Amino acid sequence: MKKLQKIELIDKIGRELQERMKFNEIDGYFESYGIPTDHQPSYNSKYVYVKEVLPKVNDEIVLEIASELGIEHEAVFSIPVIVKESEATFWKPGHFKLFVSHLASFKKTIGILKAELEKYGISSFVAHEDIEPTKQWQDEIEKGLFSMDAFCAVLMEGFKESNWTDQEVGVAVGRNVLIIPIRRGLDPYGFIGKYQGFQAIGKNVGQVAEGVFEIISCHKKTKSKYLNTLVELILLSNTANQGIERLKALKKVKDLPKEKVEYLQDKITDNENLKETRFLNPFNEIAWRYKLEGLSLESFEKVIEEDYDDLPF
Repeated sequence: MKKLQKIELIDKIGRELQERMKFNEIDGYFESYGIPTDHQPSYNSKYVYVKEVLPKVNDEIVLEIASELGIEHEAVFSIPVIVKESEATFWKPGHFKLFVSHLASFKKTIGILKAELEKYGISSFVAHEDIEPTKQWQDEIEKGLFSMDAFCAVLMEGFKESNWTDQEVGVAVGRNVLIIPIRRGLDPYGFIGKYQGFQAIGKNVGQVAEGVFEIISCHKKTKSKYLNTLVELILLSNTANQGIERLKALKKVKDLPKEKVEYLQDKITDNENLKETRFLNPFNEIAWRYKLEGLSLESFEKVIEEDYDDLPF
């Protein structure tokens, strides 16, 4: 990324975070990317704070933040992803996007895996289910490959010989996304030979889904985006049951950053669908692990807060 591009992009990130978040939320967000938050801004402004912190941050992280915030800029478009999520209509909105490469002969089991992964906030692209018969097959597969967050290959007899699956692996390698080989009688080979893979033999579909979740939620390439996705899905839950299901996934995350739980505690009360003791109890189990106060039904009583930003107009 060129220096001028970075300056312009940071300006847009500053405006976006100024509008979306409070100071403590920006700090929590930055900490999830490993960005130091001990800077004292020259002016009491969230915009100025962001503008003074991000220039010292690695270009790749700045680009990832911009992409996650949905900021349009030529530097973001230079990332090797050529499909906007809005064009790939098969992904579940707001979910982490996992492309599952598999043989057609195994489609029934993969369809069940897809349903299990949704419990973790992971939307899977499964060609036989997700491509409309009227659409060009290859075009839709390419949309999935170039908009995915991670790639999963179900390695079994015949996978290596398939032109389609081999090409899908090649795109994943070229895009440098996280690759998760699921070993079902075939070991990782070629460009993915360096990956140990997840052993699926002897496990049921639910166990395989949990194994994929554990890899995504822990790996450095995906952990930050996945956690941000899961937290937002919890906050946007349409029912208490949906929120409880997503909390179950959050409870399984290893080394869950405290700021994510603090952010949830601050925002949950904005969603009246979560104003139920059966949701708040499992959330509090998580909050209390971090010595946080937790929430009660009374917490949903609105307190008017003013978050001043004294940046001159």
